Amino acid sequence: MVACDTVDAYYPLLADIYYPTIDQGAYGNVTKSWMLDKSVACNFAPAGAKAKKDVIPNTTVTIDSSLIGRTRTDLRFSSLDSKNAVTNIIITNIRDRFGNVVYMEASGPRAGQPTLFEIATNEPIVGPFGKVDYFKVVIRRSENQAVTV
Repeated sequence: MVACDTVDAYYPLLADIYYPTIDQGAYGNVTKSWMLDKSVACNFAPAGAKAKKDVIPNTTVTIDSSLIGRTRTDLRFSSLDSKNAVTNIIITNIRDRFGNVVYMEASGPRAGQPTLFEIATNEPIVGPFGKVDYFKVVIRRSENQAVTV
C-alpha cells in the first residue's frame, strides 16, 4: 500500500518516491527494480543561477535541470523505515493538487510521461526551537530517462 501525504499552502505539490530492489547477478551485474513507495507533499521551483556548478562560456541557451524545494519528511527513509542512500531514490510524477503533472518529458523515450529526478542533496532544516522543521531537497533531472518505473 502506498502512503500519501496531504497538500497545503506550504506543500502544494505531490511527488511519487521510488526505491529500488537491488539484485546482483553471478557475474556482478547489478539490476535495480524500482518500486513506488509513497507520495509526499512537497514544494519545488527552479534552483536558478545560485545552484549552478559551472560557468559555461559562449552558451546562449541553457535549460535548468535542477529544482530546489522542501518536504516534511526525510526521503532517505521508506514508508517501512528502511534506510536508503540518496543515490537509490527516484522522484517522479510531481503534480499539483488537481493531479496535473508539473514536470513532463516532451521528447525521447519518456515523451508524455513525468520527468525522472534524482536527489542531489537532502538536508534537515532545524528551527529556532531545536526541532527539524522541514527537509531542503535539491533534485536534478536524471540523465537516464529510459528507466522503467
